[in-house]
Amino acid sequence: MRIALFGDIHANLEALQAVLADAATQGVHEYVCMGDVVGYNADPAACLEKVREMGCPTIKGNHDEDASGDHTLDTMNPVAAAALEWTRSQLNPEQRQWLRRLRMVRQVHDFTVVHSTLDQPANWNYVTNRFDAMSNFSYQFTRLCFHGHTHVPRVYVKTDKVTEVPADSIAIEDDVKYFINVGSVGQPRDGDWRASYAIFDTEQQIVSFRRIEYDIAETQRKILAAGLPEMLAERLSEGR
Repeated sequence: MRIALFGDIHANLEALQAVLADAATQGVHEYVCMGDVVGYNADPAACLEKVREMGCPTIKGNHDEDASGDHTLDTMNPVAAAALEWTRSQLNPEQRQWLRRLRMVRQVHDFTVVHSTLDQPANWNYVTNRFDAMSNFSYQFTRLCFHGHTHVPRVYVKTDKVTEVPADSIAIEDDVKYFINVGSVGQPRDGDWRASYAIFDTEQQIVSFRRIEYDIAETQRKILAAGLPEMLAERLSEGR
């Protein structure tokens, strides 16, 4: 079985469509979404409805939580807060309820999925190095755990110690734990503007990463047309 793992769509419909089209050519049988379906970009409702229509396991991200609530966003980055206020206005009550009901952690087959970390999933902590990953492994009871949140593909491996290995093609070994960030569909932050996602081949026991081009100019046009902060359009080209 081949499973596509994707997340941090952030309302980028063009990137989502490109990823799903590519996954279809790769013989993917199932899909799992790492959360943050909405936020930042200009198609929150369309992206939400596409993921909901797929019926795939989906977990809650911090932007999903903020977009579905009514709490103040005063403590947030002003650009992110402006995008979330706009996003709230674009979603109907049923769509916000769907986001609100998403779980923060799920087990799918024999692996786990979480948006941020397993140790404190509701705190939305960022894992940017092997020291951050150590806390997560203490709460990881499956061999594999996939996550997102940082928008950067990364692979942490736990044997007798925790190391980071290149996010390329990873052969999954027995008696080893893996904490794998699949990158971002809609707003990569590793200097590569192309959409990122991963495929887990359960028979070959290989996780591979894919980068997909999409119509970035159309996404940027929509952001500006919606009156969202110009920075959100600019950063897409820079992959940051």
